[in-house]
Amino acid sequence: MLAHNPLVSSRTNPPVQVTHGNGPYVNTRRALESVDLSPVRGKRVLLKPNVGRVATAGSGIVTHPEVVAAAIDAFREAGAEVAVGESPIAGVRVPEAFAASGMAAIAAPRNCPLIDMDRRRFVPVPVPDGLVIQALKVCPEVLEFDFLVSVPVMKMHMHTGVSLSVKNMKGCLWRRSKVEFHMLPPAAGSRHKPIDLAIADMASVLRPHLAIVDGTVGMEGLGPSAGQPKPLDAVVVSADAFAADAVACALMGTAAEQIPHLSLGAERGHGVVDLQRLCVTSEHWRDWISPFAQPPENLTIEFPNITVHDQQSCSACQSTLLLFLTRYKDRLFDYFPAETTVQIAIGKGCGEMPQGSLLIGNCTAHQRDKGIFVPGCPPVGSQILAALAGQRSATSPRCSSTQDDVPDQP
Repeated sequence: MLAHNPLVSSRTNPPVQVTHGNGPYVNTRRALESVDLSPVRGKRVLLKPNVGRVATAGSGIVTHPEVVAAAIDAFREAGAEVAVGESPIAGVRVPEAFAASGMAAIAAPRNCPLIDMDRRRFVPVPVPDGLVIQALKVCPEVLEFDFLVSVPVMKMHMHTGVSLSVKNMKGCLWRRSKVEFHMLPPAAGSRHKPIDLAIADMASVLRPHLAIVDGTVGMEGLGPSAGQPKPLDAVVVSADAFAADAVACALMGTAAEQIPHLSLGAERGHGVVDLQRLCVTSEHWRDWISPFAQPPENLTIEFPNITVHDQQSCSACQSTLLLFLTRYKDRLFDYFPAETTVQIAIGKGCGEMPQGSLLIGNCTAHQRDKGIFVPGCPPVGSQILAALAGQRSATSPRCSSTQDDVPDQP
C-alpha cells in the first residue's frame, strides 16, 4: 500500500528508465542502476510479477524469471530483504505456476521466498473515493512488506486494452475477489466499462512503489493469455507506475491516454501518463517502438458463423473460449446442424439464450436448460469437447467424434 513513496524523485516530471537489446537480466539491472534504491536498506521488499497462469518463460503470458532474478539481486545488494508473491486466477495452484514459469528455478539458488498470497485470509481495505469499488480484499503480505514492486509482462488485454504495472496490482487481491471486477454493473453517468473504473478505483489505494515492466517477450492480440508472443527485449522502470505504463504503451504502439484505466487514474492524480512530462533517460528509446497487434473488437468477425454472447465474464473464461475457438472452431460445427450459427454464452450477465446454445463456465449455469452446459471456472478445452461429444446424438446426427478423440487442453 502506498501512503508515501521514498523512491519518487519527482511527482510532476517522473523519471523513466528504458533499456533494450541485452536480454532480460542485463536490461533489468541496467534500468535499476538509475534508481536510488538506498531507501530500501533494512526494509522488506515484495516483488509482484505476473505469474497468474501456468505458462513458461518467453510465452508472453508470464513475467520472465530473469527479470525477477535481476530485481532480487539488485534489491538485496541495496540491503533489502526480498520475497516474491502471487495470487493467481481461479483454479491455478501457485507452486505449479512458479515452477512452470521458471520463478522457482531462479528463487531456489538465491534462497528467495516464493509466497502463495492466497494462503491466508484477506485484509479489508476501504476505497474512500471509489466510483464502483468501495472496498478491496487485499492479500495480507501487501500490507506487511515495506515496499511493493510490480513486475508485469508487457501485454495487450481484451478487456482493458493493456495489462501492465497498474493492472498487475489486481493480482494483489485475494482469491476470487479479482473476478468481481468483471461482474460489476454499468456505472450511472459513465461511458467507461465498469472494469476500467474499478482498476482506477483500486489504484487510488493500491499502487506499487516501483514498476519494472518486462518487455522481453510480450503478448499482442488476444491478451492476457490467448494472443501471440511478441519479442521486444526491453525493460521499463519507474517509481511512478503510470509513467512506466505510459512509456510501455508507447513502445507497444499505443497511447496511455487511450487506455481508460490509465487515463482515469492520471486524471485523479495517481500518476503521470503525458509523455511530454516524463523524463525518459534513454535518448533513443522511441527507436525501439514495435507496435503490438490490437485485440479484435468483435469476436464474431474472427469466428464466422459463431456468435459469442459475452457479458460480465472474466478474462480466464474468455481466454479459454478464445483458445478453444482458435484451435477447434472447425470441429465445433460437427456438433451442430448444418447452416446453424453457433450461439455461445460466457459470463453471468447474458440475456435469455436461444435453445441449443453452448453455455460455458459456472456463471452460465442459470441457463443450463437452454443447451449444452460446460461447468468450470473456467472449464478447459477438453471439457468443452467432451461435453459436446456427450450431447452429439441430441445436437447433430452428423457428428462422428467420440470422447476418445478429445485432445489435451489447448
